Amino acid sequence: MDLTLLRTFVAVHRAGSFTRAAALLGLSQPAVTSQIRTLERQLGRPLFLRRARGVIPTSIGDELAHRAAPHLDALVEIAETGLDEESAVRTLHLAGPPEFTSLRALPALTPLISQGIALRSSFLADAEEALEGLAAGHHDLAISTARPRGELLTATPLCDEEHVLVASPRWAARLGPGALRHKGPLMLQQLPVVEVHESLPLVSRYWAAVFDSPPAAAGTVVVPDLRAVLECTAAGAGLAVLPRYLCEGALERGEVVALLDPPVPPLRTYFLAARTGTLALPHIARAHETLAQAAAHW
Repeated sequence: MDLTLLRTFVAVHRAGSFTRAAALLGLSQPAVTSQIRTLERQLGRPLFLRRARGVIPTSIGDELAHRAAPHLDALVEIAETGLDEESAVRTLHLAGPPEFTSLRALPALTPLISQGIALRSSFLADAEEALEGLAAGHHDLAISTARPRGELLTATPLCDEEHVLVASPRWAARLGPGALRHKGPLMLQQLPVVEVHESLPLVSRYWAAVFDSPPAAAGTVVVPDLRAVLECTAAGAGLAVLPRYLCEGALERGEVVALLDPPVPPLRTYFLAARTGTLALPHIARAHETLAQAAAHW
């Protein structure tokens, strides 16, 4: 069987589209379509079902992808790094949320540099976008708050992120002790909110978990970076919900104050995802193990 046809097939399987696979491979869409038809004729079975927005694999297509993809990835690894194991420098491509990747994942991975692994990171706040890029072969590992579906990707729970409701000391003093615990849903309507999106994803999740009520508020300051949310909150812009790892230093220094201490704090789980079979590649396996070990202390 022609390895070129298999490589094109795996690209289409991961991308879910002839058009996206063609862009990844540097080929025209007709060339990709022709190669897939040739492979289907050789196998005597259809590999994909055509849909309006792409293709979905048949059961035979899924089976072939799961059997062939790890071996093709290994061949690409050999071709890119050569056979000199001592001098080869491998590049690990990691995708994940900007704040967590910056403050947690990348510092944990830096010891791998001395082991001949170069790091490249993509900051993707959208979990589905990170997983789609991983499936398409743009990344080697992805940190996501969504567990991937299907058999193409594997995922390991990495750690739980505790969310904390915080405000500046000035706002905390104005609210008074215990005010939010008793009148949280009502008081939020009167308070400025700092968030990462107009939909208030962190505040909404916190209010649903702690007060069993949706927040009836709008963002006063909306900025797409949790580090900026922390700085604005500390400066007195309003209240915010932040991961504890991100605001722990500011809490210890008194720059922000935790407004509540619920018995069961809201949590969000991070998953470490990889394409099925790629953990057989040494540099990806090493990075995966390094992150899993570091996460035990997060």
